[in-house]
Order: sequence, then structure tokens, then C-alpha cells
Amino acid sequence: MGRTEEGIASLTQGLAALASRGQRIFRPQQLSWLAEAHLIVAEADDGLRALTKAFALVNDTGERYWEPELYRIKGELLLLSGGSEGEAEECFNQALEVARGQGAKSLELKAAMSLARLWQKQRKHTEARELLAGIYSWFTEGFDTPDLVDAKVLLEELG
Repeated sequence: MGRTEEGIASLTQGLAALASRGQRIFRPQQLSWLAEAHLIVAEADDGLRALTKAFALVNDTGERYWEPELYRIKGELLLLSGGSEGEAEECFNQALEVARGQGAKSLELKAAMSLARLWQKQRKHTEARELLAGIYSWFTEGFDTPDLVDAKVLLEELG
């Protein structure tokens, strides 16, 4: 809605309130929302701090359903912070691997789009297209959803 700073403040306040009550279920996902909000406003360090907490909770609780997205966002934040493309690529590949292991096609698609964008930047258009097309072709409905719309646009850009 364009009010990212307010959103970050609300998320931070809400997460603190939930933590004070001992809430831990869904917390990795909630922390990923905070990390992604920091990504939007180019606050890589704050986003990476939120992900550090999320990964610690994943390891502590075993709640792994959102783990692919944590790795994907970490890769994006590393790119934003000037980290190496190799480190980001490792994160995107980890996101893909975990998503595939879970059968989480939507999260696999998001990870593939991040990796395909990186490869596009590196002029690896064929590899990017093959990766993304393979996952995109799995879907049989929902082509008006934002992720599938974005994937189609990226596939067209990759030729």
C-alpha cells in the first residue's frame, strides 16, 4: 500500500507482543514478512537480522514449512547488501532444494524466479529460462496470481 515504514513499525510491534506471550508457531513466516519489508525499503542489515531470528526458530522448533522462503529472501538481501552473487545463488539453490523436498511448488516458483533473475543479470538466459519454464509448466491454474503473472513476464523477457 506504499506505507512500508508504517508496516515495519506495526510488524515489529506485533511480533514483540506475540513474543511476550510466548508465541512461536508461525513465527519464522512472520519474521520473513518483516525481512521482506526491510528488503523493499533497502534495509538489508535489518532484514538479515530478522532472518537470523527466523532460522534460529526453524532450528529450535523444527517448523520448516516456510524455510524455502527464508533462504530466498536471504539471497535477495545479500544481493542488496553487496554480498557476492555466489552467496545469493547458494541461498536460491537451497530454497529450491528445500521447496522441492517439501513439494511446495509455489515456494519453488518464487525461488526459481529469484535465481532466474540473477542468471538473467549474468546473461545466463538459457539456463534461467529452462529452470523457470520447468516449474511454470507444472501449474494448471491460478495464472492470474501475482507470482505466476510475474513468472510469465520473466519467461517472456528471457525469450
